[in-house]
Amino acid sequence: MNTGLWNKDSRQRIPAQLAQEWDIVIVGGGITGAGILLEAARRGLKVLLIEQRDFSWGTSSRSSKLVHGGLRYLKEGKFQMTRDSVHERQSLMHEAAGLVDQQSFAFADYRGRKPGRWMFALGLAIYDLMAGLRGARHYYPPDEFLQLAPHIAREDLNGGMCYIDAKTDDARLVLRVLQEAMGYGAVAINYLAARTILRDQDGMANGLELLDAVSGASHSVHAKVIISATGAWADGLRQQQGAPAKLRPLRGSHLIFPAWRLPVAQAVSLMHPKDGRPVFAYPWEGVTLVGTTDVDHSADLQIEAAITPDEVTYLMAALAFQFPQLHLTLDDVIATYAGVRPVIDTGQADPSKEGRDHAVWLEQGLLTVTGGKLTTFRLIALDALKHVAPLLPHWKAALDSTPLFRPAQSLALDKRLSTQQAQRLQGHYGQQAAAVLAAAQTGELETIAGTETMWLELRWAARNEAVMHLEDLLLRRTRLGLLLRGGGVDILPRIRAICQAELCWSDERWESEQVAYLSLWQKHYSLPTREKISEL
Repeated sequence: MNTGLWNKDSRQRIPAQLAQEWDIVIVGGGITGAGILLEAARRGLKVLLIEQRDFSWGTSSRSSKLVHGGLRYLKEGKFQMTRDSVHERQSLMHEAAGLVDQQSFAFADYRGRKPGRWMFALGLAIYDLMAGLRGARHYYPPDEFLQLAPHIAREDLNGGMCYIDAKTDDARLVLRVLQEAMGYGAVAINYLAARTILRDQDGMANGLELLDAVSGASHSVHAKVIISATGAWADGLRQQQGAPAKLRPLRGSHLIFPAWRLPVAQAVSLMHPKDGRPVFAYPWEGVTLVGTTDVDHSADLQIEAAITPDEVTYLMAALAFQFPQLHLTLDDVIATYAGVRPVIDTGQADPSKEGRDHAVWLEQGLLTVTGGKLTTFRLIALDALKHVAPLLPHWKAALDSTPLFRPAQSLALDKRLSTQQAQRLQGHYGQQAAAVLAAAQTGELETIAGTETMWLELRWAARNEAVMHLEDLLLRRTRLGLLLRGGGVDILPRIRAICQAELCWSDERWESEQVAYLSLWQKHYSLPTREKISEL
């Protein structure tokens, strides 16, 4: 069994790997593609995944970080989707503790505001029943609720409900799934783009023309099945087949605040005063994350998404409404980020009314799977494999839902680590947790101020996790670019001291990467020009 690691020679092996005949080639290195890679590899298929940018570069590093059942789906009558989601949430919290963790949510009940105590309580009762939970929700009178959420608006407060959901580091979840798949012999390559579909004599897809974004080399690869798991980008390959576009890209944007400036021990959820959409503020990785918007995204999908001035105004209005005592301003914002959701276009006037179900289309040998939720990626992967099974007549395997991960290495007895640090390493790295810890050098077990990230995570990522650019390291392998002001510019000298040799980068390469990263951060992860943001 493979180690599930990349190393410095990984890209040199690309030509030989691509020359092999594969059962399945997956295009797309987000959570959907990673899930299919794992479920196929563990069932004995020879499977390759390619990603044109970095792993989780798209939606899967820009989500709201919530692993949740989706209370909104109950309101829409989608009981099976909610049931599947809460079951997957419970499974992920059990299988990936330290990476997918329980999060308590507080929802304030105000006189005259929807949905009202009894309607919300009914929805939560069904929600918890589906998850097999008892006593997971509770209604508190005003004085007790204010102890749980002390900074919320107090006028007309009747009380509030607390309930349970979960959160994760979405990019790290993708990495752990990919590395688990590699442990079963799968291959995953980033910065390798699918340019053109290759076809057999009958016009069926049987391969791809590829471009290596690192070396500039062109390659071809052949497989019995081609799966496109490219999310909001899925129409690109489909339209090479002559298929009509079916996706409606929707942008969700977020603000990040220091935990001391927007302190929330519970996640606080509210309905936006402008349009009644749900907005959340919750603790994540040592900061407070606020989101999300839900608007049509008409920009070029090859250009990184960024928050707009109107979205900043929208989220700041929600905060002023729910946390008037804190007097939050734009100066308090550490960073921003925006992602594009792959939503099936049904022609709804309101983007939020579009469904979040996943879709699978088989067109001339190309299977496209898109849409759906982060929470249910395992079920989406199994559904995709059920659709391609007839194209693999010699492959017979049960496609029941089974545990995703092999048990993590326990670090509970290591006295150098706090309980939280041990759980974090176990959750993020699974069977590699002990090796990650062993790689730490002097001072690297310390946590980086203002975050929950340990210095050793930088060294491990640079050495073993296919980092091609500085942005990969700081925006996805770690999330320091989101957690620290200026994208972490103040600690770049120490990051360089830890990582430059591990990456085998010259001084010139490091300096050019640093310039490119800081420029990217300023353009896509900071606030837009202040003059364009409406004052509240």
